[in-house]
Amino acid sequence: MLMPSVLTPQEVTTQGGKLPECVRTQANATPFYRTSAWQAALARPDLRLVDLPRLSKKDLRENSPDGFLRPDFDLKTLLASGSIEEESTSGTSGASVRVIFGRAWWAEQELRALRLNPFIASILENNPSAKRAVFTTPGCSGVSCFARWLNVEQRTSGSTLFVNQSRIPFTLAEDKMRQMAEETLQWAPTFLDVDPVHGARFALYCEQNGLRFPSLRFILTSYEHTSFVHRRIMQRVFGVPIINLYGSSETGHLLIEQKDGSMTASTETAQLEIVDLNRARVGQLLATTLSNPYLPLIRYEIGDYAEQIDGGIQIHGRVRDALKNSAGNFVTTRQIDQAFSDMAGIAHYQLRQADDGSAELTLLPEKPGDALLAQSSALSRTLGQILGGPISTQVAPLIAPEDSGKFRLTLRVA
Repeated sequence: MLMPSVLTPQEVTTQGGKLPECVRTQANATPFYRTSAWQAALARPDLRLVDLPRLSKKDLRENSPDGFLRPDFDLKTLLASGSIEEESTSGTSGASVRVIFGRAWWAEQELRALRLNPFIASILENNPSAKRAVFTTPGCSGVSCFARWLNVEQRTSGSTLFVNQSRIPFTLAEDKMRQMAEETLQWAPTFLDVDPVHGARFALYCEQNGLRFPSLRFILTSYEHTSFVHRRIMQRVFGVPIINLYGSSETGHLLIEQKDGSMTASTETAQLEIVDLNRARVGQLLATTLSNPYLPLIRYEIGDYAEQIDGGIQIHGRVRDALKNSAGNFVTTRQIDQAFSDMAGIAHYQLRQADDGSAELTLLPEKPGDALLAQSSALSRTLGQILGGPISTQVAPLIAPEDSGKFRLTLRVA
């Protein structure tokens, strides 16, 4: 029997959540979990999830993949047989981690999550091979490696076209943007699969040139936190539902957004907990995976804050990106982003907070040369109230990503 999609705070505290027997079996056969602390906990007949230690990114980084493979799995043999794929995470929440999964697992767990959204499920039922166009930070994986500019055929895998090949979308020349738009129009995708920053930049180009895609039914955002800023632009330009899909390379896709804005958990992929709640009932998200025998993760600290709400979950952004207010409490990326919910004219932003509590807000305008005077004034005031410290603002033509290629909306700097 499947466990509840997310353990409530009360269940975590008083009941702890019953551990699925498959998790106990996998753990007892996995080298990493043979330490005394894990074995002592796993030996308990009345074992609850909360009784187990947590698995950190450091643990995973230092022991994956060999430490999580059962003795009957040999990594070299698995790779040679072509039965698994090996990936490296982007390293956005820490150093990169090696992860492995079955050849078909990624597509299977993604499809499970997508079908939890009734709108997407109805589209896929009628069109199982729906075409997608991907706009995200280029990188190397089992299906793509954009170390150089590749042609369309080299960037096509089944029903997926990888469109962009630039880490910084705001630096793309006019001819490259035109080529991307032409490729997308010719491909006729049912949906776009976008990093929200890349998606917003492409949307602005399409708006400026009056481009529309008749085949487009929805846009899937992933890879990082989807801001009100990015969502507003894509919704205005394309006029289709914007649906957030949340997960990680280590765990697979865990949550998908519904029409009311809440997110539904994919219970066949993982058991989720939200722990260490603050007064606002926001805490850290833990994932216990259920479907990847090559990387069984128990109470894995995925590195994001989350909140349980009526109907599901809301993701609040990365733990490492949280800021602090004058009382010393953390303020999440989502809580900061609320200040942008009614701010038009902004294409992207970044809020950097220093150790003394002061912060600098950088705004990238939708229209080059726009000074964003009204927005700067209003945001400086609102964010100052949230953080309890001074906020300076500037308008810039470019906001660079991290080395990983991801864009951080909020961050603390020394």
